[in-house]
Amino acid sequence: MILENYMLAGKIASAVRENARKKNHIGRTLFEICESIENEITLLGGRPAFPVNVSLNEIAAHYTAEPQDRIQVKDGDVLKIDLGVHIDGYIADTAVTVSYNSKYDQLVNVTELTLYEAIKIAKVNTKSNEIGKTIENTIIHNGLKPIQNLSGHSLEQYTVHAGKSIPNIKTLGSSFSLVNNQAYAIEPFVTTRDGLGIVYEGKIKNIFSLISRKPTKDKDLDNFITYLWDQYKTLPFAMRWLVKAYDESILHDMIGYLIKKKNIRSYPILVEGNNKIVSQAEHTFFIMNDSSYIITK
Repeated sequence: MILENYMLAGKIASAVRENARKKNHIGRTLFEICESIENEITLLGGRPAFPVNVSLNEIAAHYTAEPQDRIQVKDGDVLKIDLGVHIDGYIADTAVTVSYNSKYDQLVNVTELTLYEAIKIAKVNTKSNEIGKTIENTIIHNGLKPIQNLSGHSLEQYTVHAGKSIPNIKTLGSSFSLVNNQAYAIEPFVTTRDGLGIVYEGKIKNIFSLISRKPTKDKDLDNFITYLWDQYKTLPFAMRWLVKAYDESILHDMIGYLIKKKNIRSYPILVEGNNKIVSQAEHTFFIMNDSSYIITK
């Protein structure tokens, strides 16, 4: 049943990703893109595993639309769309980069090639540092740079990042082996030759997750915590998902307070260190009976 849930989540995620790849997003707001993708996931029978990431240009990851976000995709932009689908908490995580600037076509193509080369060797007992080596070698061979402090990851039920990291560069020292009955995501991030190859946290934080259900002694806040748990468990959520149930100004206050109390975690946007363009590609695979199933192919 677990594999069936992963496969269904992957089938939905793949279909939605390919639809997003084909669309012309120029002139659309990031809000429209996020809402349409998440609605499509729901219509196909899944649930969003996290808010769709729509990260433009030098922003590598973790930007999702604010309520009524007015930022538009412009001609010349490079847009990363990272989406997740879950069935009963079993998650398919996948991403694609759409470029509206021919200058960065090679960047996008090399990112896709790198993902393909890494997925080819991802089997039971493959060492994580071998995957990292393959990713870095492919990127460097093509004259570009990997983002060295971003990585792929293991997945568990209701947990997107489940503790194991699959590097995007060669690593020294100990490394883990891929095992049966486990889901993993491989996601190379690539920047230009003159990029720093490292991302830093930006000031914007508009993705959150519940990390503690510890009571606050405030009835309204405790009810809010219960609401978040019932809706999302430990999966990430966005402010725009909550505005139908709560006033936006009240949400800002409650989330801000619960971050301070360590009930909620926030995820800052991640920005390339030299403000250079970043591309991303991602697949999720599940290993069972020594076979590797690329569920988002």
